[in-house]
Amino acid sequence: MAKRWLAAALAGLLVLSACSSPDSSQPPEQANPAPGAQKPGPPPGPYPFGTVQQKVAPIQDGKVPVVRRIQTDKPYVFITMDDGAVKDPSAQSLIQQSGGHPVLFLNNRYVKGHEAYFKAILDSTGAVLGDHTVNHPNLKGKPLDFQKKEICDDADDFQASLGIRPTLFRPPFGNFDQNTLKAAAECGMRASVLWTASVNDGVVQFQTGDKLRPGDIVLMHFRKTFKEDYEAFIAQAKKDGLTPVPLADFLG
Repeated sequence: MAKRWLAAALAGLLVLSACSSPDSSQPPEQANPAPGAQKPGPPPGPYPFGTVQQKVAPIQDGKVPVVRRIQTDKPYVFITMDDGAVKDPSAQSLIQQSGGHPVLFLNNRYVKGHEAYFKAILDSTGAVLGDHTVNHPNLKGKPLDFQKKEICDDADDFQASLGIRPTLFRPPFGNFDQNTLKAAAECGMRASVLWTASVNDGVVQFQTGDKLRPGDIVLMHFRKTFKEDYEAFIAQAKKDGLTPVPLADFLG
């Protein structure tokens, strides 16, 4: 009797097993995931980013060199972002997704109290910190000591608050004189960086011609139109067959 009951029970289990379907509420297992698979991100760069590709001219007569564009025959373009007045919440993700690797030329007057915002961008996007003075004054014609205080204090404040001391400098409004270049050198800067194109209100504006050229340095700002401006730059670079790469790699 016991043997007949056990056989019947086993037969029932076999029937249930054969007729049941997998639980559709459970997600299927990933089949053979690739080793080291990661979430989609920006495409890899044309060279290992963070490696020196070109050297900036040396400091001469105690003055930093002025850089307006990069001399290159490769299809590279460079994006820079100034001031820091408006903290667009989408900036970090936009830069991450595009792989733009900008230089952020910031004023401490705008960074102070918002260090976490800028630190997150610097830590996650490959961006480089630049010096743009503390208060964004027109330096041209000002005494050397005045200019040194604006440039040196900006760098010192960033060292203290962000843990980074910039070595690339941009004069506010693009205005400078020989005292500016001397003050920048004495504050530890290696170059004074200007630009050859800019983005305003979602439109790329060219100093020469009607398109971006290899080696162009593009200026935009942390403004209310940050998203429109940055997307306009990325679209223009793509249209002109150029790849955004880190400017710092060409000012090694």
